[in-house]
Amino acid sequence: MHPIYNYIELTAWLEKKGQEQFDNHFKILEPDYPVIHKLLAYYTKDEPTCHQLGISLNKGIMLSGPVGSGKTSLMNLMRHIAVKETKFSVKSCREISFEFIQDGYEIIHRYSKGKLYESNSKIICFDDLGAENNLKYFGNECNVMAEILLSRYELFTHKKLITHITTNLSASEIEMTYGNRVRSRMREMVNQISFDKNTKDKR
Repeated sequence: MHPIYNYIELTAWLEKKGQEQFDNHFKILEPDYPVIHKLLAYYTKDEPTCHQLGISLNKGIMLSGPVGSGKTSLMNLMRHIAVKETKFSVKSCREISFEFIQDGYEIIHRYSKGKLYESNSKIICFDDLGAENNLKYFGNECNVMAEILLSRYELFTHKKLITHITTNLSASEIEMTYGNRVRSRMREMVNQISFDKNTKDKR
């Protein structure tokens, strides 16, 4: 089976877009090509390539890797590549935690079920999972992202709602931070795509 798209050309276009969006020094390095090509296959819905790479189009993406490996930049660039069915919004977990302090439990509902006020897409990429803290609202402590992910899992099983995540955390750190239940649900919800742990900080 041949890929539907020319990934070398798409990667070059992505690098150019990154230079426009971020700065002239933005560069996609050759060791990162395997990660880039998996993301491109997914967001263009290139079924033959996804099948070959073991990526399910029925799940979301969890992009993990060391600090500075370029996860957030890449996911923002993928928004330019994504075909209509894979369009998504990016939302920082840290911002969500601050919104929780201000607006309370309504925030969990907003990101679990409703469309984001600035977007028509229900597909959300929760950026930098693990950077937020457990927060208190009127004295009640809440692991906001754990609650949101568990709620979105229910919608994933019943309505095929897709969720994407970027994180610096390893699988064991996710379990430690959010509990075994969340880690178990995430296995079902997302394809894991990881940068090599030795990837250098690009910032």
